[in-house]
Amino acid sequence: MARAAGARGCGRRWRCGRGALVACAAWTAGWVLAAALLLRAHPGALSERCTDEKSRRILAALCRDYRGGALAGDLCEDLCVAGKLRYRRCLYYDRGKKVLQADWRGRPVILKSKEEAFSSFRPPGPLGAPAEDGGPALPEAELLLLVAGEVRSALGLEPSASGLGPLWPGRRGPRWRGQLASLWSLVQQEEFVLLSVLRGLSPHALPVLGSCGHFYAVEYLAAGSARHRALFPLDGAPRGRGRARAVGNMALSFLDLVRQFDHGFSHRLHLCDVKPENFAIRRDLTVVAIDVDMAFFEPKMREILEQNCTADEDCSFFDCFSRCDLRAHRCSAQRANSNLQVVCDKIFRHWFSPTLGGSAVSLRLQRQLREAVQECADPHGPQAAAPTMFWKLRRLLQAALRELREAEK
Repeated sequence: MARAAGARGCGRRWRCGRGALVACAAWTAGWVLAAALLLRAHPGALSERCTDEKSRRILAALCRDYRGGALAGDLCEDLCVAGKLRYRRCLYYDRGKKVLQADWRGRPVILKSKEEAFSSFRPPGPLGAPAEDGGPALPEAELLLLVAGEVRSALGLEPSASGLGPLWPGRRGPRWRGQLASLWSLVQQEEFVLLSVLRGLSPHALPVLGSCGHFYAVEYLAAGSARHRALFPLDGAPRGRGRARAVGNMALSFLDLVRQFDHGFSHRLHLCDVKPENFAIRRDLTVVAIDVDMAFFEPKMREILEQNCTADEDCSFFDCFSRCDLRAHRCSAQRANSNLQVVCDKIFRHWFSPTLGGSAVSLRLQRQLREAVQECADPHGPQAAAPTMFWKLRRLLQAALRELREAEK
């Protein structure tokens, strides 16, 4: 009777099973999609909790490895022996990446690594092989080739011998093996490699100050945030005209950053994650890119974009996208938007709203700036006009700053 009732309630038994399976699959797919959208919008949603206790344990393990000779670096002595590099607080953990604030000889710095443990960066067999002289058995030329291969993988560029100079540990000595293992852990971190290559070439990139094992140090600058009305902390800047002048100068600095990243290096440097939190400003209002995990030179950008596709939506990589060739079902390797377009969209739109221009800037000029920013921010606009748009924005910003100066006389 029970079996008959079940048959009447569901019809044939296999239909019930199939319906339940379809419903379960739809429910699961819905949750997977929701989770994916959550992580895309808030990548730190499932990140590990950032605590002082764990951060201190991580640095204590780093110093144990240093004292044991497993790693080396120009900051290890200050961190582990002299006490001149002192942990201050945990800033964030993000999918393995550890970012800590410290004080180094009286100045605030950031300590970074994309992995918690030094052992996560395993050297290739030849580097780990024992040798009688205390160093690796491979000759230096072959070691250089191994390191160059890692740099090529990180940047998509063929590094020159001179370009590897800042990364090379120098002459062999008692700590050569630790130095080489530390170098290997660092060249597997794309941001470290990029910042090392850009060192001394741009005021808009942070210089690497030193390293200890797999952690490297950069200058501490307060990151931007959507919580700030001007996106960046303007401590000491007067309100009204003073704040409008600061915004104008920051906007010009962003334009200078865009021009340099587009034309100042051997290859264009693409910014694929533009948001206030990834930038900071110096006291002179120079904009600095403080998180370049998602910055790629042209060859690497082409490699990332050129994927299989069925529609344009498949050709997006965060803020960088191309178009889908529907005949070949391949994304174009040529980026369709630009650094300038994304900066206009993610930064300038907020600044040049109707209420931020300041009464000292004429209404006509405020309107021209708003319209130019809206045109620039359009991701489907003609990118061939980007150079013209760059100079138009620069001219309008300089005009606005002139009006603000004249109003203060």
